[in-house]
Amino acid sequence: MKQRLNTAAAAAAVLLAGAAGSPALSGAVDGEIAQIQVLDGGMTKRGTYLGALKVTLQPGWKTYWRAPGDAGIPPSFSWRGARNVGELSITWPSPEVFLTSGYRTIGYHDQLVLPVEITPEKPGKPVRLKGRMQLGVCKDVCVPAELNFDHQLDSSASRNPAIAAALASRPWSAREAGVRKASCSLRPTEYGMKVTARISMPSAGGEEVAVIEPGTPNLFAGETSTRREGGLLVAETEFLPADSNAYAIDRSQLRITVLGKNHAVDIQGCSAG
Repeated sequence: MKQRLNTAAAAAAVLLAGAAGSPALSGAVDGEIAQIQVLDGGMTKRGTYLGALKVTLQPGWKTYWRAPGDAGIPPSFSWRGARNVGELSITWPSPEVFLTSGYRTIGYHDQLVLPVEITPEKPGKPVRLKGRMQLGVCKDVCVPAELNFDHQLDSSASRNPAIAAALASRPWSAREAGVRKASCSLRPTEYGMKVTARISMPSAGGEEVAVIEPGTPNLFAGETSTRREGGLLVAETEFLPADSNAYAIDRSQLRITVLGKNHAVDIQGCSAG
């Protein structure tokens, strides 16, 4: 499932700023720990360009998914300098769940390939993909990295196997996973809003971990607890406001991802209940 890229959450900026003074940042982080390259995937039948950002990490290092878990840094992107880019969307491969020192984080180890699909503003004209990716990378310590990229996409390129593999590893849609119903109830808390999702779906395999995303930069989510009640998967989290402004929760914008041993499931929106 594709996601329109958004600006980084305020919490990520705080984490990046706090980590910037770490001694582990001595040297070229993007050269020694993480490297980035743009992969060409040619044109799609829809007339869009297909490419990917490939992040290669040193052995033993990991980086984070868009919702990183208890202690991670979510990736953020700037596309400043890009040319002939109209709409741009990204496909996230299914991530892994890590448990380190009692903290649960979600991400990828050794390598991450993020397919990017671009609708050009002017069809038939070259597309230049330029920008930077800010991300957290962890091994024994966690440090922020900033990776710059600049590449003119090759419209005549053939399908890249790495991009095809990343697309194939995306989470299943709700329909593909046999989700029959997803409902969400809301209850005010002292500082925010508790969200309880009840999902009627077959098991995704093994211990299932659910993540509930608010779908708005005005809120951020705490850790999600997940349990099974027969055929129902019950997931609960608390949304907290990112600032002092008033906020509203739109159930149709909530995004629930279930990570299981066999596959992941991407559920877009839920009904009242």
